Order: sequence, then structure tokens, then C-alpha cells
Amino acid sequence: MTRESWHTRVGFILAAVGSAVGLGNIWRFPWMTAENGGSAFLVVYLAIILLVGVPGLLAEFVIGRRSQRNPAGALYRLSGSKSWGAVGLFGVVTGIVLLSFYSVVGGWILRYFLASFTGSYFGSPGAYFEAIDFGASAVGYHVAFLGLTALIVLGGVRDGIEKATKVMMPAIVVLLVALAAWAVSQPGAGAGLSFYLDFDAAYLQDNFADVVGAAAGQALFTLSLGVGTMITYASYLGDDHDLAFDGAAIAVLNTGVGVLAGLVVFPLLFATFGELTGPAAGGGPGALFVSIAGAFSQVPFGEVLAVLFFGVIALAALSSSISMLEIPVAYLVDEHGASRRSATLGLAGLVLLTGSVNALNPGLFTFVSGPLVDLMLTAGLAGFLVFVGWVLGRDALAEFDSGAGRATKSLGPAWLWSVRTILPLFLLATLALNLLALAGVSVF
Repeated sequence: MTRESWHTRVGFILAAVGSAVGLGNIWRFPWMTAENGGSAFLVVYLAIILLVGVPGLLAEFVIGRRSQRNPAGALYRLSGSKSWGAVGLFGVVTGIVLLSFYSVVGGWILRYFLASFTGSYFGSPGAYFEAIDFGASAVGYHVAFLGLTALIVLGGVRDGIEKATKVMMPAIVVLLVALAAWAVSQPGAGAGLSFYLDFDAAYLQDNFADVVGAAAGQALFTLSLGVGTMITYASYLGDDHDLAFDGAAIAVLNTGVGVLAGLVVFPLLFATFGELTGPAAGGGPGALFVSIAGAFSQVPFGEVLAVLFFGVIALAALSSSISMLEIPVAYLVDEHGASRRSATLGLAGLVLLTGSVNALNPGLFTFVSGPLVDLMLTAGLAGFLVFVGWVLGRDALAEFDSGAGRATKSLGPAWLWSVRTILPLFLLATLALNLLALAGVSVF
């Protein structure tokens, strides 16, 4: 059976950006930023994107293109070791865990998008969210969002994922730029820009471990690293792609969308309320759906703006959820000879059950969407980096150089050195900090 591939380079880049640009940028990023000191978090987050995220992207690209397999099959095929295959399988499982909570939030977004046409949540956003966040209604919308995700993945790489993201990604950027331009022009928006962009060194010094741990988890989440998405997507690539260029383009576009989301959220909140208010003041999964929804209820043409805003988020969420489902689908197709149809429908049925459990249990949902995901992504990327640095070693440079220009090739040895040493040590230290924070132990 001939393996699928991307039709165009632009299609691959937009699909990879679509995987990265999702709820991590628009739902989780404002929540994590508000919870971790605003500008202090932003600076650390951007540094980790540059110093860890881009090299990590390249490492996953190398594994994927060299093996032409999903994460589990890739590590086993390149090493001949079942132990390394198990490390890759951990990434496949992480993808299922991610989608199990992600589709619940996707369901919330579908609900809010539809409700925005009438402004039905404008009267009391907090009460509205509490009525729909968990329970039977949340299960129903989770199923609807998961159905849309499965429908796209059923179409395959070219006709499903690539075609969908070619439409969704430009729409997301255009709508976010328009919303950001409007938000920053509102009276009182300057305080929000200050909270978001003026570096707060004192806060970072006092909360260093918490900020670094949160920023690392967010960076990996938003770039889809540590789960094997980029391994899977790169496995559909040909040898003519410059991996370094593609990785840098994906990181820049993804980070730009995240920054744009902040330029919508924080100026809007401060312009409307004069401060962070409601869940946004302390973070939490409901921040977007209560505080932002409340802001739209108090501005002219709020229904129109809300439709645009939640429409952007719905597109972003869908572009990421399809990549999460594609990971285990590729695993079943590659390693077990399943058809794309049976793999997609079977896995959608599994996530329907696991996601429903999250939709019915707020405590479990909060744990899975926060600490568990941070830990799994950090551990997963550390494993992929160690594999590239010490198992593939200098052989990885041949894949890194393929399709690259002279300037890019010269960066290869420095990249390999960082993948072998600095980055795994940083991720392991971050993993330890997250574990200690989860246990309630203060380090700094």
C-alpha cells in the first residue's frame, strides 16, 4: 500500500502550523499568562520557544522523515529496539490523552460560537459557563466536535488535513489581526498592553520555578512537541524539504498567532473592566469563557465580535485536534495494517468514551489538561531528543542537511550538540520542577 504524502510544501507548513496554532495559543496561553505574571511569563515563554522549541521541532522532523513512520514505528524502525519503540508508543498514548480533554474544550467553543449569534450568555457569562462546562451537555458538544475532527481525518493527508488547514490557517490570521487592531484601539487598553508586554523582573525572580515550568509546558503544548505530531507529519515529507527552514517558519507563525491572541485578550479585558477580572485574574480553564465573554457583552456590536472571536477559536481548535487524532491513526495504519477508515472510527470511539469521562468530571479534567499534559509532553520530547542525539547521532545530520542551503547546513553540528546535551538536561530539570510543584514542594 502506497503511503500518503503532502501535495505541496505550503500545505505541510500550514498543516504543521495548524497543529501548533490551536487552543494552546488562544485558550491556554492567556490563562497561563494571567496565572504567571503576564510579561514575566511571556519573556520566558518566547525564550523557550526559540532555544528549545525550534531545535525540538527539527529533532522530530528528522525522526519522521528518516523513518517514514508514526512515532512508535519510527523509533523502532530506526533503532531496532522494542524499548525505543515503547518510547514512541508513549507519544501515541499522549496524543489520545490530549484529545480526550481537548475535544471537551472544543465542544465548549462550538457551544459559545453558536450562542454568540444571539448573545444568550451575555446576561450572566459565569452562570452560563457553570451550566454547560461539565455534564451531559458538555458530553454532547464534545461528541459533535470529535465528529468534525474525525470527518477531516477520514479524508486523508492531502484531501482531508491539507485542504482543511489551507483554508483555516489564513482565516485565523486575518480574523485575529482584525480583532487585535480593534482591541488595542479601545480606551483603557494601554493597561492591558502594559501587563502583557512590560517585563516584570521582580515577579520572575520571586516565582522563577513556577514560571519556567509553566512556560516550558506551554511552549511544548503549543508547538505540539513531545507527542509525536511533528514526527507523524514529517513522515509524509519528501527529501526536497529544508527542515530547518520549515521548522523556523512553523515556530514563527505559531508564536505570532499566540502573541496576537494576547493582543486581543488583555487589552479587551482591561479596556472593559480596568483590570483582570473573574477567572482570568487567577487563570483556570474557564477564563476565556467567562471573562472574555463578559467583555463582549459590554462593548458595541458585541455579538458580531463574539461570533468572529469564537469562530477563530473553533477553527484553531479543529486544526489542532485533527493532528492529535492523526498520530494514533497513523500508528494503526503503519504498524497494524488497518484501513484509515477503521482506524479513524475506532479511535474516535475510544476518545468519545475517554473524553466523556473528562466532560463529566471537573477534577479529572483540570488534572489532565494541566499537570498531566505538561509532564507527558516534557517527558516525551526529552525521549525524542535523547534518541536523535545518541541513537541517530551524526546520522541525523544527513537528514537535517537534506534540501538545506549552505548556511543552514553549517548550523547542523551546533544543533546536534544542543540536542545531545543542553536540551535534554533542561527538559529533565523542568520535569523535576513540575513533579515537585505537583507534590507541593517549593524549590526556590
